[in-house]
Amino acid sequence: MAVEDEIQFERDGHVARVWLNRPWKKNCVTVPILNRLDEIITEVDEDPELRVLVVRGRGGTFCSGFDLDSLKAEYVGKSNAIDVAVKSAKVCDRLYSMKTPSVAVLEGYVTAGGFEIMISCDFAISADDAKIGDFHIRRALFGGAGPIYRVPRMIGIRKTKELMLTGKLLSGIEAAEFGLINKSAPADKLDATVDDFIGDLVDKSPFMMWLTKMTIDRSLDADTQSLMVMEHLAVGVALNSEDANEGVSAFLEKREPKWTGR
Repeated sequence: MAVEDEIQFERDGHVARVWLNRPWKKNCVTVPILNRLDEIITEVDEDPELRVLVVRGRGGTFCSGFDLDSLKAEYVGKSNAIDVAVKSAKVCDRLYSMKTPSVAVLEGYVTAGGFEIMISCDFAISADDAKIGDFHIRRALFGGAGPIYRVPRMIGIRKTKELMLTGKLLSGIEAAEFGLINKSAPADKLDATVDDFIGDLVDKSPFMMWLTKMTIDRSLDADTQSLMVMEHLAVGVALNSEDANEGVSAFLEKREPKWTGR
């Protein structure tokens, strides 16, 4: 099967959809799949019509991690073992840092590399009965694409240790209570919940979405005074944008804005 069949990319109006499509292996990923995801991120960010990226898995499961057959054959016990961590971290960081906001839609297993993809998305919405967790420690492995620097910022050190040192799996409901995801919904209401959520994203200025997302992503990495300077500069950039002029004009003229993304 070609990699384009194993990770499918669709455009749906302002929404880009990525589907992991290896349900017979619980949508586990490989290096070619990660490479294709990297290409898709660039395609989405370069398309002015696309305002949100939705990442999902076919067959009722999100992603169970890296393909262990491939891992064992190509990396375990070999001198190039670090290469798979470098590749995974690079692609997940590109997902985290992309201009376009991303939403992970969680069903079934969301473990190991799938967990890392999920925490690299801006938002996550889950079915109540999903199974979500880092899970690496159950196989004496270590996650190489974000758990130690993304998860503590989301849920704190104690909850991170509870999740990573036990290898426990959370339901969607429990993950929402942990603060790990945004929403959980019954399986039969998941699609409607996702549609409602992304509806609040696609009608916003794509330029201001990028600027706001970029500054929030730095908010825990610097001191208050430095962030204040960044905030001042962001306000100046915003006020000089075409979209800010359009947003204010549309409000005063009592009409819907027409964003240019500039």
